[in-house]
Amino acid sequence: MKAVQHFCTITRHKMLVMKECFRVGMYKQGLLHDLSKYSWTEFKVGCKYYQGDRSPNNAEREDKGCSYAWLHHKGRNKHHYEYWIDYGLNGGKDMVGMKMPTRYVVEMFLDRIAASKIYRGTDYKDSDPLQYFLHGKGYYVMHKETEALLESLLTMLAEEGEERTYAYIRSKVLKKQKSDKKKKAVSSQKKPAGTA
Repeated sequence: MKAVQHFCTITRHKMLVMKECFRVGMYKQGLLHDLSKYSWTEFKVGCKYYQGDRSPNNAEREDKGCSYAWLHHKGRNKHHYEYWIDYGLNGGKDMVGMKMPTRYVVEMFLDRIAASKIYRGTDYKDSDPLQYFLHGKGYYVMHKETEALLESLLTMLAEEGEERTYAYIRSKVLKKQKSDKKKKAVSSQKKPAGTA
């Protein structure tokens, strides 16, 4: 029975994120979101530790000291800031958060909304994803620009609602990303031969 419940939960979550991604024009990411949850490595843990009101990865972590499903998941899904943790560029030994591409920050934002809706059910409020984020603030190993964008979107959601936030993402956040890519491409084409 837990296998069916887990399958239904992850599928509801995936479909909800897909719908939200489509609302902001991220069709490919919506289709591909969280496909690794259906791999045996992640799915078997979900079945064993399914509770319905929180991630089974937390229960596996409590039982085994770490979550093998989470380690597998975060290493295959670029919308998790943990995917972007690496050694710093300054040659030090510290692990730091690398700046995430904007489209993955947006997907992370939408993922947090969907997770809150799934776990909070009818008690969900647009402020829930922000509250969850703020609860962990200061502990994230996240690039400062990535964290600032995520927090600004979560704050906008809490204060202005989904419609206005999604419209802002479509018209400003994702458009700016496309514009920045074009500028970078044009700039690299203008460099004289022999320059790096």
